[in-house]
Amino acid sequence: MNASTRPIELDLETIFPFSLDPFQQQAIAALNAGRSVVVCAPTGSGKTLIGEYTIYRALSRGGRIFYTTPLKALSNQKLRDFQRLFGAEQVGLVTGDISINRDAPILVMTTEIFRNMLYGTPIGQIGTSLEGVEAVVLDECHYMNDRQRGTVWEESIIYCPAQIQLVALSATVANSEQLTDWLNLVHGATELIYSDFRPVPLQFSFVHPKGLFPLLDSSQTHINARLKVKGQKGRGRGGRPESPSISYVISQLQQRDMLPAIYFIFSRRGCDKSMEELNDFSLVNEQEAAKLKSRIDEFITRNPEVGRPSQIKPLYRGIAAHHAGILPAWKGFVEELFQMGLVKVVFATETLAAGINMPARTTVISTLSKRTDRGHRLLNASEFLQMAGRAGRRGMDAIGYVVTLQTPFEGATEAAYLATSKADPLVSQFTPTYGMVLNLLQTHTIAEARELVERSFGQYLATLYLRPQQQALTELTTELTRIDIQLATIERSHLTSYEKLRERLKQERLLLKTLQKQAEAREASEIARFMPDVAPGTLLSLKGKYVLVSAPVPAILVSKEKGRGNSYNLVCLSVDNRWYIGTSADVVGLHAQIVQPQTLTSVTPPAELNLKPGQSRRGTEETIAIASQIPTDVELMVAPEVAHQLQVVDGVKSQLEAHPLRQWGNPSQLLKRHKRRLTLQDQINQRQTEYREHQAQHWQEFLNLMEILRAFSCLDNLKPTILGEAAAAIRGDNELWVGLSLMSGEFDNLDPHHLAGIVCALVTETPRPDSWTNYPPSEEATESLKNLRGLRRQLFQLQRRYSVALPIWLEYDLIGLVEQWALGVEWVDLCKNTSLDEGDIVRMLRRTIDMLSQIPHVPPLPNSIKRNAIRAIQLLDRSPINEG
Repeated sequence: MNASTRPIELDLETIFPFSLDPFQQQAIAALNAGRSVVVCAPTGSGKTLIGEYTIYRALSRGGRIFYTTPLKALSNQKLRDFQRLFGAEQVGLVTGDISINRDAPILVMTTEIFRNMLYGTPIGQIGTSLEGVEAVVLDECHYMNDRQRGTVWEESIIYCPAQIQLVALSATVANSEQLTDWLNLVHGATELIYSDFRPVPLQFSFVHPKGLFPLLDSSQTHINARLKVKGQKGRGRGGRPESPSISYVISQLQQRDMLPAIYFIFSRRGCDKSMEELNDFSLVNEQEAAKLKSRIDEFITRNPEVGRPSQIKPLYRGIAAHHAGILPAWKGFVEELFQMGLVKVVFATETLAAGINMPARTTVISTLSKRTDRGHRLLNASEFLQMAGRAGRRGMDAIGYVVTLQTPFEGATEAAYLATSKADPLVSQFTPTYGMVLNLLQTHTIAEARELVERSFGQYLATLYLRPQQQALTELTTELTRIDIQLATIERSHLTSYEKLRERLKQERLLLKTLQKQAEAREASEIARFMPDVAPGTLLSLKGKYVLVSAPVPAILVSKEKGRGNSYNLVCLSVDNRWYIGTSADVVGLHAQIVQPQTLTSVTPPAELNLKPGQSRRGTEETIAIASQIPTDVELMVAPEVAHQLQVVDGVKSQLEAHPLRQWGNPSQLLKRHKRRLTLQDQINQRQTEYREHQAQHWQEFLNLMEILRAFSCLDNLKPTILGEAAAAIRGDNELWVGLSLMSGEFDNLDPHHLAGIVCALVTETPRPDSWTNYPPSEEATESLKNLRGLRRQLFQLQRRYSVALPIWLEYDLIGLVEQWALGVEWVDLCKNTSLDEGDIVRMLRRTIDMLSQIPHVPPLPNSIKRNAIRAIQLLDRSPINEG
C-alpha cells in the first residue's frame, strides 16, 4: 500500500483544540481512507482547515504537500499564514516571478506553476519535482469557471499522478456532484464533502434614501412586502429612483454597529471617489486612531515610496481602498490593518472576494450589475454569493450582514432575487493552447494526447449533454432495425420501382387533368359561339355551375328565356324526364337536332318551376314521350391529346396492378414503412454528425493548433522541432508568438533595457484607449520589432483560418516606460509620466519579469539573450516592484 493511502491516525485534539464541524470530520476521514476529496462549502465555513490537516498529516510522516491558489496575492497570503503555523523553514513559495525555499515540504504556488511542473514529466508519472508529494490542495477550485485560468485547473487535475491525493476546496456550486464524478473518472477515488452550513448566518438588508430595511420576509425566501410596495418612492432626475449617498450608507452601518465592512464597488475610480466622499468621517476611536497612526507612520518610514497622501489620510480615520490600481505592498498593509480591526471600511473591487482572507461583519454590494467585455449584465448568483460570503467573522460575529443598495437601475426586487438564488454550476473553460500541444507531443503519442484532451471536464459535461442525444439515437436505430426486419425479404428495387410508378401515375393524372381543362375551355368557347343560333329541339349535354350532376346528362333544349343583360336562360328536359334551368356555361356538348321545334310548342315547364338558372323539377307524364326520344348513349367528343393521356394513365395503372411488390402485401403499407426507413436513416445520420462534432470539439481545436504549428515548422511529423521546443518551454497567452519572436534572432544582442521593453510589448494586453505615457519607445526596440510584422500578420491569418482566438500582443506604447524603469528612473517620476495606475504598472512589470525569467530556460536560445534577460530582471526587480 502506498504511503499516501495508508490509513493513519493523528491527534486531532492537539492539532485543532476545538470541535470540528461534521463536514470537516467527514473530509478528514475520507483523506485518511486514501481518497481524494471535493470540499464544497460556503465561503467562511472552514474549508481551509481541511487543507491544513492535509499539511499536518504530510509533515507527520515526512512527506511533502503542494498548496495551489489561483492568484499570486493569495499565494503570498498563504505563505505568511503557513509560516506562522508551521515555521518559515517548512514553507516555500513558487509563483511566476518569485521562488522561495522551493524544496520545502510545504510548497505554496499558483495553479499555473503546478501545471507547468506536470508538463515536464510524462502524464501520470511522478517526476523529480513531484517526488515525495502526498497531496495537492487546489484552493478556490471554482476558479475552473474563470475564462482565462479555467483550462489550467482542468489540466492540473487531468495530468496529476493518480497516487497523489487531490484536495479540491470550492465555494458552493450547483454541480459539485458532476465535478466529483469527473475526478473519479480522470484521477481516482474521490468523495464529495458538501455542506451548506454557515457558522455565521447571513442577514440581508436593503438601503434606499429612506433608511435601511430587511430585504427578505420572515421566511427568508421572498422579498420584504414593505420594500415591494414602498421601497422605491424616492425619484431623481428622469424619474429614476435615487441612490443613497456613501456617507448615508456608512452612517446607517455605524449607527447599527455593523462595521467593519467591505464596500464593493465595480470600478477603481469609484473606490477612490468614495474615500474622498468620507472626508468628514472618522470611524475609529482615540485608542484605535493612536494604534493606526503608529503603524502607518512606521510603515511609511520603512516604505517611503509606497504611501500616497490620497490613501494615507483616509487610513488614519479607518477608511481604505483596495483594488488592482493600488501598489501590492499598500494593499497588503491595508489587509493587515483590516484583519486587526483597525480599518472599518474598505472600498474594494470584486477581486477582493476571490479568496483573500479579509472577512468583515458586513459586506455592502453597491450595484447588482456590472460592465463586462460582453456588455452590461446583472450579477450572476455565484458572483453575488462570493461577495456576500465575506460577511460574518467566525468566532467574532453572531450574524454576517449583507447590504444591497437602491440604484437608478436595480432595486429590492433584483436584490431579493440574487439573495435567494442558488449558486451557479461550474462550466468548463477548457481550451487547447500551443504550449499544451507541444508539451504533450514531446512526451506522448498522438493517441495518448487525444485521450488526455478528451478527459477534460468540458468533454465530461458534453458527454452528459449528449446522453439524451445518445438515447434518441438508440431509439431511432431500434425503430430502423425493426423496419429493416419487416422489409428484409423484399427486394429494395421492387420498392423503389413501385414508388416511382406511383409517383409517375400521380404526375400523369395531373397532366390529364390539365389537358382536360384546356380541352373543356376550348369546347366551352366553341359552344358559346354557336349557342345564339341553336334552336329548340337540339340535343345538349349538361353539367356545370347550375346543372349540378355527377356526369354530363343528355337533354333537349325546349326554349331560351331572357336572362340578365344580354344573356339568356336555357330551359331543358333531360333524358331522365327532369327539367333543368341553366346557361350556356352548363353546356358541355352540342349535338344534332332530334326534335322539331313545333313539336315542343305544346311542351311547357311546370308552373311552379322558377325559370332562373339552377332551378330543377321532375317532369310529368306528358313530357315522358319527349324524354324517351333522347338517346342515352350520347358520347362527348374527346380531344386527341386527352384520349392519348387517358391511355397513358391506364397503362401506368396496369403496371401497378401487375407489380411484383403486391405478392408481399399491401403496397401502400410497405411503401409507408420504406419511407419511414429513409427518414429514420436521414435523422440518424444528422444526429450522428452533430454528436461527433460536439464530442470531438476540443480535439478538433487541438488539431487546428497542430496545423498552425506545422505551418511555422514547429512540428516535424508529430514531434516538436527546435523551434517547437523553444515555444514549448514558454508559458504565456500565446506561446507560439513569443517563441517565434524570441527565436527570430532580432533580439539576440539588444541591451538589457531594450530587451525588457520588447518582452513587455510581446506579453502585455492592449491598454485602455485613453492610456498614455510620455516615454516613447527607443529606436533600437522599434527597429527590432519591425521585422516581426510580417510574421505576426501570417499568424493572424492562420489563426483566423483555423478559428483560433489566442491573442498576438505587440504593444509599442509601453516599451518606453519599461526601458526608462530599467534605466533607473525613480518610481514617482515614472508614475507622473503615464496615466496608468501604479498597480497596473507593477502588474505589467511583473509580467515582463515573469517572461524574462523564462528566457534562460529556453534551451535553443543563444547565451547572449539569456544573459541579457537575467540582467534585465535585475534592472526591473526593485522597489516597489519586488514588494507585496
